Amino acid sequence: MAQVVKALARTAAIAALASSALLPLPAASQGTQPPAMVTPAQTIAPLPAPAQPPRNAPMSFADLAERLSPAVVNISAATTVEARGRTLPQLPPGTPFEDLFEEFFNRRGQGGQGGQGGPGAEGNRTPQPPQQQQRRSNSLGSGFVIDPSGIVVTNNHVIGDANDITVIFADGTRLKAEVIGKDTKVDLAVLRVKSDKPLPAVPFGDAEAIRPGDWVLAIGNPFGLGGSVTAGIISARGRNIDSGPYDNYIQTDASINKGNSGGPLFNMAGEVIGINTAILSPTGGSVGIGFAVPASTAAPVIDQLRQFGETRRGWLGVRIQNVDESTAEALALGSARGALVAGIDDKGPAKPAGLEVGDVIVRFDGREVKDSRDLPRIVASTPVGKSVEVTVVRKGQELKRSVTLGRLEEGEATRQASVNPPAGNAPESPNATRRVLGLELSGVTEELRKRYNIKDTVKGVVVTRVEPNSNAADKRIQAGEVIVEVGQEAVNSPADMARRVEALKKEGRRSALLLVANTQGEVRFVAVTIE
Repeated sequence: MAQVVKALARTAAIAALASSALLPLPAASQGTQPPAMVTPAQTIAPLPAPAQPPRNAPMSFADLAERLSPAVVNISAATTVEARGRTLPQLPPGTPFEDLFEEFFNRRGQGGQGGQGGPGAEGNRTPQPPQQQQRRSNSLGSGFVIDPSGIVVTNNHVIGDANDITVIFADGTRLKAEVIGKDTKVDLAVLRVKSDKPLPAVPFGDAEAIRPGDWVLAIGNPFGLGGSVTAGIISARGRNIDSGPYDNYIQTDASINKGNSGGPLFNMAGEVIGINTAILSPTGGSVGIGFAVPASTAAPVIDQLRQFGETRRGWLGVRIQNVDESTAEALALGSARGALVAGIDDKGPAKPAGLEVGDVIVRFDGREVKDSRDLPRIVASTPVGKSVEVTVVRKGQELKRSVTLGRLEEGEATRQASVNPPAGNAPESPNATRRVLGLELSGVTEELRKRYNIKDTVKGVVVTRVEPNSNAADKRIQAGEVIVEVGQEAVNSPADMARRVEALKKEGRRSALLLVANTQGEVRFVAVTIE
């Protein structure tokens, strides 16, 4: 027993010595070789000391928060609507429980205090007109002042259709606000308040200069608590959360919760580099993933709302889709990049400028188009009426075209081409004459037009069946659709398509780029592997 106690004591002493020195225990050695014999390959070189202290790493955020908080406001938005009361069900005379229904609805306020008509009215079962009632809903959010004259920015979803908006300042001042303008696509709203003295305001900063890892500060009104300050870092840039056509969010791990919407995200210079808008949260609270509209996206929209009360975005008049690796190979692009033009609006600016279906837009007004999501955002931020240079790749060659932008009106858009055709496969057609790329094909006949409801203007080769395990099936090509082009050349028969695919195969192409039209004539590009 004494030996066990001594052994435990020795073990505890060794552990205490190792932990007190804050050093790893030496590796076990064999024989009498000293533990100091460590080869250079076994050592881990320390990271080089930074040439200067880490950028933007304050010991405290208190001074910054104290300086910025007066310009951050709480937004209280109330909506009052007329709500009709419940009506008494129309029951046939003498229906069982008629008295019970009437009493129930009277108690719920349908007939006023004490039932219908007061004393002596028990026999009156005529339903009364429904009373008009007011229903009031409230929302709380955040905002910030950008102009001392009283211009306040927040999210559109914070105010919605509110008819009573109050801006509450850090010192408790409450001012009524009017809406100057709002934009649903970027989720922004600009308000105006009237004050007898200049208001504290904050400027916008350069959102393009921030990097993942930079410190940021968020101030807002989470859960109605008001004046809350949280800090974190930039987690990522350019996030697409599928909330709108111009998604380009800043992601941060600074705590952002319900009520922070519309509040500012500051850099360490005290400039607004983002407007807190959304959170990713399975719990309803902050899980460290919040999203802010970059100042570079918000500032032009805010300027337009202040000047015109509405947005005036540029419009190109094309329908686009993304370029994947298979499509890039089929188009000889070298790498997946740009936005593939899948349709041209007959009334849009792109058509007279000479853009064509099948062009890949790789630069717009001097800015690189990395993928299809970039183009709508770049076009929308370009002034209406501006003449811009557009670089496209057409059949392997780069071309430049000059386009004078139109205005994006309500209902018009630089749209993504649909990659999900209408559901439903039709049965195999007896008219199928060729099988190419996992597709059974037939020429366009009147019988097939009626069967699939194909418009008269659609020309090409009809897909009558898709092999279930083929690459074409993976790309969601379906029976009833029409192959218009193969490798950017028109096809009018299954034989044309077979010859074109064989030619591409001899050229060493691994995939064939198909221009596929649905029954209504809307087209999209699909790259299908050549077996």
